[in-house]
Amino acid sequence: MEIRHLRLIKTIADEKGITRSLDKLFLTQSAVSHQLKDIEERLGVKIFNRTGKQWALTEEGKILYETASRVLAEMDKANEQINELREGHAGTIRISTECYTNYHWLPSFMVKMKMLYPKIVVKIVMEATHQPIQKLLDNTLDVGITSDPLDNKNITYIELFKDEVMAVVPAGSSMADKKYLTAADFSAQVLIIHSYPLETVTVYEHFLKKHHAEPKEVLAIPLTEVALEMVNAGMGIMTMPQWALKPFHTSTALKLVPIGAKGLVRTHYVAIRKEDAGKKHLNDFIENLKEELIK
Repeated sequence: MEIRHLRLIKTIADEKGITRSLDKLFLTQSAVSHQLKDIEERLGVKIFNRTGKQWALTEEGKILYETASRVLAEMDKANEQINELREGHAGTIRISTECYTNYHWLPSFMVKMKMLYPKIVVKIVMEATHQPIQKLLDNTLDVGITSDPLDNKNITYIELFKDEVMAVVPAGSSMADKKYLTAADFSAQVLIIHSYPLETVTVYEHFLKKHHAEPKEVLAIPLTEVALEMVNAGMGIMTMPQWALKPFHTSTALKLVPIGAKGLVRTHYVAIRKEDAGKKHLNDFIENLKEELIK
């Protein structure tokens, strides 16, 4: 039995007969009569008892009517949700970044999105941190924030902004007076990172590896406040962009020093699946995200 058959049965029952149901079914009387007869013959049951102008559902007809009511209501709900998605008024957006330091701007942005788009739900997928592109391909995410775009025909990248990763060093150290740090400087230092793997750390992947250098030691400290205190105490150095330090009350005992003669500049991108590029709620989300991060 098809959806159109259920709609025909429900409409005839609601309109108390074929004649009044024609306008709603957009069919001729002969077409409705033929379809109804075909359904009854297929099922081997009578759906309506017809006495004169009276149309009453049989016991079997009542079962089909109740089924039609549920199914058609669900179909109408599904169509409404699809239309809302198409128009950009509703949807769920699962987001993750490649680094934990990028998360501090998300809560305020989520509040803004909730006010602008009440039916758009933004979910942070923390477990996808460090691997947003792979999680996009796995359909675990809808939006990934990355500075290391993977060449894949199924992913679309939209540039967000550029920043410069700097070394955070004690103000009283010899490194604080340098114009920039070299790979050799890192080789003599303990490098404090947020988390492994080391390949996800920008200074290692895009600077130290190119110079075939490694830090003297690596410490993974997931809490930025604690990591900054360790730098302040002379227990190591860390790297991060200046904007990422804004949420933390850093003391004058710390100084930012460029990395390499040309600086360690990176570009951040929003990554989405190519098949989702036309979804209005995602495009609205990305435009608002650009405004949030560039201001």
